[in-house]
Amino acid sequence: MSPYLSWLAPRWSRLALCGAFVVAPIVVATTVHLPYAVLEPGISVNTLASFQGAEVITITGHPTRQTDGQLRMVTISATLPNYSPSLSEIAQAWFDPTKAVVPRGAVYAPGQSVSQVNATNQQQMNQSQQAATMAALNYLDLSPDKVKVSLKLADVGGPSAGLMFTLGIIDELHGNGSGKPGAAGDLTGGRNIAGTGEITDSGDVGAVGGVALKTHAAAADGATVFLVPTSECGDAKVNTPKGMQLIPVNTLDQAIQSLEALETGSGSVPHC
Repeated sequence: MSPYLSWLAPRWSRLALCGAFVVAPIVVATTVHLPYAVLEPGISVNTLASFQGAEVITITGHPTRQTDGQLRMVTISATLPNYSPSLSEIAQAWFDPTKAVVPRGAVYAPGQSVSQVNATNQQQMNQSQQAATMAALNYLDLSPDKVKVSLKLADVGGPSAGLMFTLGIIDELHGNGSGKPGAAGDLTGGRNIAGTGEITDSGDVGAVGGVALKTHAAAADGATVFLVPTSECGDAKVNTPKGMQLIPVNTLDQAIQSLEALETGSGSVPHC
């Protein structure tokens, strides 16, 4: 064996051993699971259409109108409360502008199970649907004793669809009030409009969180306008999808006025 080779062999062994001590912690770190949740854009659903074979909005006791355009509620998807992403998953999500990494406690209560999360989300969805129905009927001065509204959205929970449910109900019952058929009489003006926001019976729109991800969920389904609670404008402007128009709203009245201004071209349309 060449003396050069006899000298190199133990040297490379020492380097390999040193390398093992450097690499090992990195391998371990990437497989350790941490108490964080990874969030990403979820689905969006047109409240004026059907979802999973059922109409999202069903109205009885009052004539309804044929609508055009779309009013999309949007969601975000989160890793489950019993799942801890690895460091490598967190790192990948951290550098992905369409995802977010947050402490798991910011999404779920300590010790909360999947079934408990689902039950809470369903309860919030039911409350949101009731508030949306009352907000719409109050806006149109219609009695809930004579007009019955059923809202169905399988496998989707939480309170953030309130505003878009309300607008969908109003569009099916009243449109923009012009009495014109088709897009000319719709709140949407034939556009694909998305949005988010919790709503009260009186029509106040509240913040819900996750709007920077929701705009991407909306854009994926072709929405070009996004209604966002005013207090969340700053979040909505983070990495906004190209071509997405952000319209801030605090109340149902403001949302409808903004959509009318967008359609008619008269008056100013607020923007974030």
